[in-house]
Amino acid sequence: MKRTRQQKGYVYKKGNNWMLRYYDNQELPDGSIIRVQKSIKLTEAVGDYRTKTAAQSLADEQLERVNQSRNTPNNVMRLESLVEKLYLPSVEAQKRVSTFHAYRNIWKCYLKPHGDVVTRDFTTMDGERILNEIAIKHKVGTRTLQHVKAFMSGVFRYAKRQGLIRSSNPMRDTVLPAARAAAETYAYSSEEIALMLKVLPEPAATVVAAAAYTGARKGEIRGFRWEDYNGEQLRITQAYWRDHLQEPKTRKSCAPVPVIRQLAEHLDAHRARQGNPESGLMFKSVTGNAIDIDSLAADVIRPAFNQCGLTWHGWHAFRRGLATTLHRLGVSDETIQRVLRHSNVSVTQSCYIKTADSDAVAAMRRLENAPNMHPTRVKRPSPRWTCRHTETTRVFARASYKD
Repeated sequence: MKRTRQQKGYVYKKGNNWMLRYYDNQELPDGSIIRVQKSIKLTEAVGDYRTKTAAQSLADEQLERVNQSRNTPNNVMRLESLVEKLYLPSVEAQKRVSTFHAYRNIWKCYLKPHGDVVTRDFTTMDGERILNEIAIKHKVGTRTLQHVKAFMSGVFRYAKRQGLIRSSNPMRDTVLPAARAAAETYAYSSEEIALMLKVLPEPAATVVAAAAYTGARKGEIRGFRWEDYNGEQLRITQAYWRDHLQEPKTRKSCAPVPVIRQLAEHLDAHRARQGNPESGLMFKSVTGNAIDIDSLAADVIRPAFNQCGLTWHGWHAFRRGLATTLHRLGVSDETIQRVLRHSNVSVTQSCYIKTADSDAVAAMRRLENAPNMHPTRVKRPSPRWTCRHTETTRVFARASYKD
């Protein structure tokens, strides 16, 4: 087997700097890869690097990645080529269509202008620089920066699996720049939901009841079917994203949801209005397709809310509202996790259970009235006076308090 020759490069002095000349692969705009000669600055010829031998050690470090890439020319692929030719097609083939569109939007909106960097040469410093530039240019919040970082981390995990990089993931140790905090999310209260069901016409009232009393996601509500409902529980078997029918988000998302009496009454009346179908979508548009509940919110729900003083906070606020209401009723977080069908209870605790202000006030009142918050009052001792005599004068001095 022919052994690949490892190049040493040529170290030379230019002015007061040590330079390195070497050969490397380079990707052309059409995607082809050619061999070119390059010259870069290593360091200034001062201090520990006064000699050529010392500069050669830096050259060896620089050339290590170059020599490794000779058997895998693709690792000089630019970040843009890696994402658009390899990574996004892989995501499209393996992930949900909604996930693919979200990833593609992150790339196009924030990262594509930074796509000229060579994948092999991308460092943690590059990652932090890009995140800082995005924060300044787009004025995005912390949550968006977290999504961007997660996307980039996924790109380099993929590159490592494909042998395009041999180093650790450069995004792993990046630190997010200072940015505005994410806005606080909202959870509908049971009182708000009761008022909604009084003022909304059908079928909007039944759709809202389904969202409020199942905690289902927006796409799952659009996919509700009569054959998955038996009067006591509702199985989650499908979900819609735009016009795309897909499986539920996770394996745990397929768990059945208990149906309480208040929701059953709405669903049974809604079924009767449809002619008591045995199968098919619960909530259909006039064309027979899955209802567009965003349009329902804009055309029906918002106008009704404006007339009665309610504020629309989006469909996900029903999911948070159910978690918060159950928590206030004393239901354990693990049980709430099963109701919402989360994969991890920490997601339920950190993102969905909202402690209302009234809960905080009640907690502080309990502290205020706790027995150990009223200790027996201790009487302060009165000061003692002592006298010191001399032959000619009498001096009075105040002594310190005893403990």
